[in-house]
Amino acid sequence: MVTLLAKLFIKEKKDQAKIRQQYGILCGIVGILLNVLLFGGKFIAGSISKSIAITADAFNNLSDAGSSLVTLIGFKLAGAKPDPEHPFGHGRIEYVSGLVVAAAILLMAYELIRDSIDKILHPEDTEFSILIVGILVASILVKLYMFWYNRGIGKKYDSAAMRATAMDSLSDTCATAVVLIATLVGHYTGLHIDGWCGALVGILILYAGISAAKETLDPLLGQAPDEDFVMEIDRIVMAHEEICGIHDLIVHDYGPGRKMISLHAEVPADGDILEVHDVIDNVENELRAKLGCDATIHMDPIVTSDVHISELKAAVISIVKGIDEVITIHDFRVVTGPTHTNLIFDVLVPFKFYISDEQLTMMIQNKVTERLGRNYYVVMKVDKAYVK
Repeated sequence: MVTLLAKLFIKEKKDQAKIRQQYGILCGIVGILLNVLLFGGKFIAGSISKSIAITADAFNNLSDAGSSLVTLIGFKLAGAKPDPEHPFGHGRIEYVSGLVVAAAILLMAYELIRDSIDKILHPEDTEFSILIVGILVASILVKLYMFWYNRGIGKKYDSAAMRATAMDSLSDTCATAVVLIATLVGHYTGLHIDGWCGALVGILILYAGISAAKETLDPLLGQAPDEDFVMEIDRIVMAHEEICGIHDLIVHDYGPGRKMISLHAEVPADGDILEVHDVIDNVENELRAKLGCDATIHMDPIVTSDVHISELKAAVISIVKGIDEVITIHDFRVVTGPTHTNLIFDVLVPFKFYISDEQLTMMIQNKVTERLGRNYYVVMKVDKAYVK
């Protein structure tokens, strides 16, 4: 159905950002209509059967309709063009809308678990009919369809909000299946498991809400970029022979399709600065063309033609690797004076590294002294990686 509606209502063929926005709005409208229909059917079934699980599942669908409305509004607002107050655009509104959806899921889970506990403590007989079973089976099929199209579009257009909606639909499928089982068991065995099944449904919905909240909170808080994206940046930059290495890569995420990156590129210190600058400009343009992100590259000149400096750098690399293989160095420079030589470099270690910055500095200094002599001093800064 969504594919057919897309052919009818999505006219844009070239602008991927607009196509993405139109798909989000379309899915939001379809989600509202389907969830309102499911609410009506389940509410009728719950009223007839006097089942807390069915009635709670009905209101869960009503909250889903509200969530779809939030998703629709989020996509619409996220597509707004940058302005003086928001020069990086409004893309993060989509993450906010996904967070609102997650909050609605968590609220519904709490209310369902609360009502189910009351039903466990005060069980009641429930009514049974083919109509009730038919409504529940139809609801499961509809929710599976909603999960399928929301997940597909969420993956295709990298939408956290759509993926959160897909997870919500999947949890609703499981929830309704549990309600159906409770209805059948109650009818054929007389066991009062309605409240217990309602509680299980609530737990499933709670898990879906927590998962959806995490997926939308992480980009808002500033999560590390995808490893494949980082590797592609590295491949593009290092394909230029004038660049010897990169470090201090930072990816700024302002919403889907709105990424900015900054990095330091090591270049030969004896190279022509105008030619190297032209290479850097070309790399920035290539990153924009291939990855759709704005890039700012800082040039770090390093000495590549001095044998003595290369030997000192190799010795320092050997020392830090002897401490732990995960440690790397960059921005290596040598400043020679009349009484001593400074080895200046930055050390990169993971977050929560088991050695403190102070201890690591002392260890490297001691090992440099042992291997190179007392007239070599370490001047280093400990960095943490902003990418995985």
